[in-house]
Order: sequence, then C-alpha cells, then structure tokens
Amino acid sequence: MNTQSTSHILMIRPVNFGFNEETAGSNAFQNRNAAKDGVNEKAQQEFDRMVNTLCSNGVDVTVIDDTHEPYTPDSIFPNNWVSFHADGGVFLYPMQAENRRLERREDIIAKLEDNFAVKHIIDLSRFEVQGKFLEGTGSMVLDRENKIAYACLSPRTDRDVLNLFCEQAGYTAVCFDAVDEKGQAIYHTNVLMCVGSQFAVICLDSIPNPHEKIMVKESLLSAKKEIIDISFTQMNQFAGNMLEVRNAGGENLIVMSKNAFNAMDYEQKVTLEKYGKLVYSDINTIETNGGGSARCMMAEVHLPVSR
Repeated sequence: MNTQSTSHILMIRPVNFGFNEETAGSNAFQNRNAAKDGVNEKAQQEFDRMVNTLCSNGVDVTVIDDTHEPYTPDSIFPNNWVSFHADGGVFLYPMQAENRRLERREDIIAKLEDNFAVKHIIDLSRFEVQGKFLEGTGSMVLDRENKIAYACLSPRTDRDVLNLFCEQAGYTAVCFDAVDEKGQAIYHTNVLMCVGSQFAVICLDSIPNPHEKIMVKESLLSAKKEIIDISFTQMNQFAGNMLEVRNAGGENLIVMSKNAFNAMDYEQKVTLEKYGKLVYSDINTIETNGGGSARCMMAEVHLPVSR
C-alpha cells in the first residue's frame, strides 16, 4: 500500500558541512555571502535541534553520522541520492556535482536493513557518465498515493532518467519548466512545491508556460489536493520546501523551517493546519550555505518494517 507520508525518516548528521562551490552554479538558493565562521558547528546544532523536534513529535528518526573522508559538504541532504519505497525498492540517483556522488553509501542502506526490508536496489547513477542527472526527491516531488512524479526540468533533472524512474517505479511524470523571478531555472522541484495527502503547496508564478501551469494545477486538483499558492518571496524563504510526515500515533505533521513558517501568511497557515500540525525548526545556517531546507534533510523511509 502506498501512503503519502511515513513516520520513519533517515537523516545524516554533517561533519564537513559548508558552502559547496560545485553546486553553486545551478543553486541560486545558496548564499555566497553567508557567514562562514563555525558553519559546521552551527549546522550540527541546527541539525540536532531539528532531530529533537521531530522525535519529540513522535517521529522515528534514524540518524547516521557522515564520515570525515571523503569530503561531502552537502551530505546533510540525503534525499537527493536515495529514495525508499513501500515495495521494498531503493533507488540510487545520478548527481551532477562530483563531490555529491560520494554521498552514496552502501553502509547506510545496510544499517536500515536492521529494521526494514530491502527487496531490490535500482541504481540509476550510471547516467552520470552521460551527463544526465536526476537528484532524487529534490528533482521529483512524488505523489506516492497516485503515483505521480512532478518534475521541473533543469541541469539536475533530466527527462530521460526521469522517464526511466517512472517506468521502473510505476509512476507517471508531470514535467514542466520553472524559473525564479530572475528567469533562472529552478534547480530542484522540491523548492517550489510540496505534495501532501490532501494538499499541495506550490509557487505557480514560477511556471512561466501557461499551458504547463494549467497542466500542473489540473493534475493536483484531479488528485484532490487543495492548492496553497505561494509567492516568489515565500519560495525564496523555502516555504515550498516542506514535507508531510506522520508520527507514531498516525497524526500528520507538516515539517518546515522557521524561515518558511514565518514567510507564510495567516490564511496559508490556517489552511495547512487543516491537514496536519505545523512543525518547524530554525535551520538558517543550513539554508543559507547549503541552499536546501527542511524537506531536503529528510529521506522518507517507506520500506516495509521487518522488526
């Protein structure tokens, strides 16, 4: 059974977090002028607070420490290299930045096998040699219940690899182009949209093609999602980068950063609260240096529980 959210989350605690020069060219959310002093220590503190926030709300979080070698400044964002599915499938993804390819670790999957059943691993990383990339649930926002993969095409999201994922996983792709207010391609779909069980948060202004905008809206509405439209300003504060998770009691939680929470207006929060408890944490250092937010830090584990 495919459910949209899970109570099991994988998170990677950083040891070398910092501004990644290799990804900055295509990630406009990274701030080259962000404070660099003690950035890893600050990121660790923010990471630990977020884990504590999730755990105190009844979420099962598997925390794995990053390693000092090789150098992986973005390891705090594991959802880009791996995804876990209800049929026991694990997908490994092709990453654009060479130092991000080093984040793929077999020992992490082996650790999860202590408690979850892994039936098969599908490795798409071979596309890296062709210069084709698909960075997991950053590149794709998955409607797991309706088996729809929303994806804005970009240097990090290739249509051919996306189509192969959909073929292997039984999904239908909804592809579109998306740009920020300066006209630059948005690097990951999950910064402009989030799909929950009964809602979708999306920056519709980021889809310049009117036909594609209608296509995306109609797909969401046909899947019975209430659409919460956010502005470019709100998107830039990561209000699109949230994730619906469940706690052990089956309650839906909508997890986001403090910046994302503060960016939303009263009516948007009231609408979201119909679908889950709003849970947020201050991860400003991670956002400004890494160009990713709360959703990027969580890899949902939908694998069958084996224990």
